[in-house]
Amino acid sequence: MKLFLTSTSIVLALVLLAAQNPAPQPAQPSSQSEINIAITGDIGAPLHYAVPDFVALTQDAETTAAAKLMAEVLFNDLAFEREFDLIPRDTYRTIPVAQTASDIPFPRWSELNADGVVFGTVQRSGSTFHVEMRLFNVRTRQVALGKQYDGIRVANPRAGAHAIADDIHEQRGLHGVARTRLAYSSDRDNERMDSTVEKRDSHNIYVSDYDGANVVRITTQPGRLNINPNWAPDGRTLAYTTYGRIMPQILVSNLYLGTRDTLTDEKSQAFLPVFSPDGSKIAFMSDRDGKGMDIYVMNRDGSGVRRLTNSSAADSTPTWSPTGTQIAFTSDRSGSAQIWVMDTDGLNVRRLTFEDSYADRATWSPAPFNEIAYAARSGPGFDIRIYDVATRASHQITSGEGSNESPSFAPNGRHLAFTSSRAGKVQVYTIARDGKQLTKLTSVGNNWTPNWSK
Repeated sequence: MKLFLTSTSIVLALVLLAAQNPAPQPAQPSSQSEINIAITGDIGAPLHYAVPDFVALTQDAETTAAAKLMAEVLFNDLAFEREFDLIPRDTYRTIPVAQTASDIPFPRWSELNADGVVFGTVQRSGSTFHVEMRLFNVRTRQVALGKQYDGIRVANPRAGAHAIADDIHEQRGLHGVARTRLAYSSDRDNERMDSTVEKRDSHNIYVSDYDGANVVRITTQPGRLNINPNWAPDGRTLAYTTYGRIMPQILVSNLYLGTRDTLTDEKSQAFLPVFSPDGSKIAFMSDRDGKGMDIYVMNRDGSGVRRLTNSSAADSTPTWSPTGTQIAFTSDRSGSAQIWVMDTDGLNVRRLTFEDSYADRATWSPAPFNEIAYAARSGPGFDIRIYDVATRASHQITSGEGSNESPSFAPNGRHLAFTSSRAGKVQVYTIARDGKQLTKLTSVGNNWTPNWSK
């Protein structure tokens, strides 16, 4: 059943989302490569990059602010992946600001041991910016990477910095995540649910940049419990669970069309939708056959429902392998909840985790990593662990502070988003897969079940 979101508030939310986060295809800021030459540094050492403020070519307040913001965001985007040794921006104060590329004081950058320096310009044209970026090899004073970007909206200059960061990382053969987004559920609006005896806060789905900025509320119908968002591979669609007046159901929001599809009926419960790697199918958990929770799979439009597990135990929280040939899930068929895996036809079922007293909420990493992150009980709460499918070994990446749950891998597998109660309320954090770079992204209300777009 297709519903058109005619509510003014919903339309406004989607317009704001589109303005802040242009659709990945084809509405990303256009770019044109000028030159692409690798920068080399000292053998065995990371490259040292500097990112001074961009130059505003139009002298209005928005352009001046955007030039500074783009440099700050680009610096953080590059630092996030740890491919480079970023020279701290507060050490640039004594270096003359270059207004043109020919003014760059290369000897001064050499004194700071910089291998590369970014020179950027920002020019406004109506409601958009034209941005040019050149990455210079400090030793040779040649352009190692040059690109220009059109269509950067004045309302969201961060998009320009994210595009540049991904292009700089692409030069190194790394698929960056600066233009990816996070979806999660939150009670930050302090709204109450309808049609419940108990007073319960409603939850809504929110979307932000990967670093927590540009937050947009997606579900706006008051009095509902909207949870467990999951991105389609195209980054344009979100599946999630909503509690209506009868049973929890699975909906799909088509973010750039302003429509939503209801994929299940209210004759039974349906939870935790997860898109397959090619986007054609959705795995989910349901009690539709009256024998407890099992794992099912259906086509993207809700047709062709197939039951994959048939156990007297509770089977839940499915996650697809990156090849789309296997599904890992949680089951208590062995006593306590553990992580299991099966082929996508429901056969070849086997248990993965044995050393944890309780394991839940598995998420499979993208290629080339072959890992499954999950939440394992550790005392009164949980910690995030990573299971290596090849070696069958697991290791813990959080430190036992608060309860750490609901991991979700970044599309390049280098980081995970998860939730933690370490600061009191439940908030969304990111962490590198080696347990470093812990970063708090949310601070308002409670926030749950983050999912990272592709």
